Amino acid sequence: MGVPQNKQELLEAIQTTHAKLWADLCTIPDARAHEVSMEGHAKDTLMSPADLVAYLVGWSLLVLKWCDRKAQGVPVDFPETGYQWNELGLLAQKFYADHAHQDYRTLLQQFAQVHVRILALVEACSEAQLYGAPWYGKYTLGRMIQFNTSSPNANARTRIRKWKKLHQLA
Repeated sequence: MGVPQNKQELLEAIQTTHAKLWADLCTIPDARAHEVSMEGHAKDTLMSPADLVAYLVGWSLLVLKWCDRKAQGVPVDFPETGYQWNELGLLAQKFYADHAHQDYRTLLQQFAQVHVRILALVEACSEAQLYGAPWYGKYTLGRMIQFNTSSPNANARTRIRKWKKLHQLA
């Protein structure tokens, strides 16, 4: 699947990558979901499948926050208040910590809910809003949404499938 160039392609990319990842995430036994044995998002760190879901929830919530703040005319701290783009590993650790107390099924519910909210956001935008002009730096809103939803979902699926195979859960 190439980089989405319009609203319909963006919706398809988000839906397709989410559906494929969702199918894999739902087969992870609850007892193994918090097992810290997968390569983390920061160099030389490990995470659990639950941490990976927390990471995806965190980024989707950030996209929604960015859009909400921009719509209100409020400045946005990209990527997040207190973090720079060169500190994404630290931001990933924050996402893990934000959701560390949650059981795996609750995390999956949150992932499903934020997915619906992202789709609603995209549906509510016009083609021009998504792809007609730069939204952040040189990037359009559609590209920023893709960078932080369908793209990490595809990456996460690769990680999960590798982890499941390694742990004989495939």
